[in-house]
Amino acid sequence: MATETSRRALLLASLAAFPALAQQPYVPKQSDRPAPIEGDEAGFVSMFDGKSLDGWQGDPKYWRVAGGIMIGEITPETVIKSNTFLIWQGKTPQNFELKVDYRISASGNSGINYRSVVVPDAVTPENRFAMRGYQCDIDGANRYTGNNYEEKGRLFLAQRGDVTHVTGTQIPIVLSRVGDNQQLASLITPDWNSIHLIIGPNVLIHNINGHLMSVTIDDDPARARTGQIGVQVHVGPPMKIEYRNWRIKPLQ
Repeated sequence: MATETSRRALLLASLAAFPALAQQPYVPKQSDRPAPIEGDEAGFVSMFDGKSLDGWQGDPKYWRVAGGIMIGEITPETVIKSNTFLIWQGKTPQNFELKVDYRISASGNSGINYRSVVVPDAVTPENRFAMRGYQCDIDGANRYTGNNYEEKGRLFLAQRGDVTHVTGTQIPIVLSRVGDNQQLASLITPDWNSIHLIIGPNVLIHNINGHLMSVTIDDDPARARTGQIGVQVHVGPPMKIEYRNWRIKPLQ
């Protein structure tokens, strides 16, 4: 006769053999409507341990961790002549979702680069952390926050409020607008904000605080399709940028 322990083992083995039983497919009803969810969808993993810069590389003169927060800071004594990045050393997913919270000083200028590469810095040759690639722009004055800007590349691909088409044969075309530039800026706070990037094969979506900021449809044959992720401290006056709750989800 099977013991209670053996019956439990058999049950667990059966469930492992049929994982689909654990989560049934959604069956829609006519009364159902799309709705937000609390927290993240399944599949996100952390990129930052909240204690150290393990898994990231950058110049420690500008980057540190304190109180569970990743901090990039330029002081009057460390003003830079060219932009420098803290670069994630994890995978370089081709398509992905990325979520992170940020807070920036009023004079700050930063951004989240993706599908990017490290490049030589002609202005500051000792800077080993210059990058070229797509960027979700961030600045304290919110002139550019939410834009899609290609650092050291094709520059402005989409401004806040735009849906653009990039072909590589002319300036990016504005196909439509998702909102007024300044009205969208008013949805960004001087405190913590939440970024959600959805990066597909040729459609690049920037969301902040649950609001769509820009969409870039990039059909340039020379566009980058994969690359590294990094965060920036920018040339200019002293500044401070803070990041927390980094997580990423690869997409098919």
